[in-house]
Amino acid sequence: MTITASKIIQDCVTIAQDTTSTRWSIDEVCRYFNWAQREVLIHRPDAKQTRASITLAAGAKQALPSGALKLLDIHSNGSGGAVRLVNREILDATIPGWRALTGVTAVKHFMYDPKTPLVFEVYPPAASSGASVDASYSLLPTGITEASAGGTYADVSGNMDLPDQFAGAVTDLVLYRMYSKDADYAGNAARAQAHYGAAANTLGIEIKGTVAVAPTSPGNPNHPGASRATV
Repeated sequence: MTITASKIIQDCVTIAQDTTSTRWSIDEVCRYFNWAQREVLIHRPDAKQTRASITLAAGAKQALPSGALKLLDIHSNGSGGAVRLVNREILDATIPGWRALTGVTAVKHFMYDPKTPLVFEVYPPAASSGASVDASYSLLPTGITEASAGGTYADVSGNMDLPDQFAGAVTDLVLYRMYSKDADYAGNAARAQAHYGAAANTLGIEIKGTVAVAPTSPGNPNHPGASRATV
């Protein structure tokens, strides 16, 4: 099921008792909606993601495709071989000149620093052609077109560009921005913070629920909640 932006914005203006969009014009609420979708990605980079083949450039340093926000995982190289995450500091210490090694088409390891979310490194370095990896990465949600000022939620078109389970968080984040505009009015500052807190809580609860029912491998410490038992 796809949730329309109009439905979410209708819920927001109903809660704020402004269904005629008098206090908050519909164009600004649309902007809040687009911001809210992006804000969800700050808390949950996996909320909008894709898995695709990335063609590697020559050398160790690689860049994510246009529109990507953050690398989530690399599953294999173009030949189907495993590609494992390794510690760059250890590699630098054991093979100081590894970045100058001859390029290969089937890389074996990757390194990623969340402080530079759009780049990653591979080992051995990639050849000038023929090297690729199968990777998952997060994407920027597509925003809706702003409805013209003077209209109402019924004039909003487009859908939320996130899975349906994030509709509640997006609603609370839009309300946070709406009430933040009127923070000088009694109680609105508290309402704004309450809605942001509710959104953050919803996102936190959702990921805990996802992890709780996710498939796990006994004895694999890389899976949260996995048993320490050995096979």
